[in-house]
Amino acid sequence: MDVVEGPGWSLVVPVKTLVAAKTRLAEAAGPYRAALAVAVACDTVAAALACPSVRRVVVVTGDPVPAGELAALGAHVVDDPQRGLNAALRCGAAEAVRLAPGDHVAALQADLPALRPDELARALTAAAQFEQAFVPDAVEVGTTCYTTRRGEPFRPGFGGESRARHLARGAKELLLDGIASVRRDVDTVEDLRAALALGVGPRTAAVAAEMGVTP
Repeated sequence: MDVVEGPGWSLVVPVKTLVAAKTRLAEAAGPYRAALAVAVACDTVAAALACPSVRRVVVVTGDPVPAGELAALGAHVVDDPQRGLNAALRCGAAEAVRLAPGDHVAALQADLPALRPDELARALTAAAQFEQAFVPDAVEVGTTCYTTRRGEPFRPGFGGESRARHLARGAKELLLDGIASVRRDVDTVEDLRAALALGVGPRTAAVAAEMGVTP
């Protein structure tokens, strides 16, 4: 990874236990559901680690299977406190600040298999101008990335209609050209097809092929 001048970014990525992961894809994924969840998380984290703005990725998970896979990629893994998604993110952010108090902190969803390092860098460069900011998902209901500059309170509001929640809390919405891969999360088989059309990472592509899902 390239050396970043000045503050870089610590990204916090929450990864569900495999029994709870990708439940909306259960019918389409069948026996491949757990493998798909791990593949998507691995492709997301690998792309994030390849982003020149990112100094580290802190994964928060209570499942040893993705924990091992993601640690092997270079992520710093901490245990999920099992108090919900935003509590997991706050736990990861506290660890990120402990590791690098001079860096900015962002939460990134784990289901962005088409993520491009350059597009993530574009979003993070824009985010660094604001105390807190966020990237809405492709349907502009949820959030894929929430950011805070170093020293600012980290107050993620993920879950459900999180776009409206982050707006209400004063976070700057980042509606940028050229960051489609940062906005394309995968919850349904239609989302997976849309991600495949953008071009996913190798692990997701392999499992999607086993499932018989095409763009």
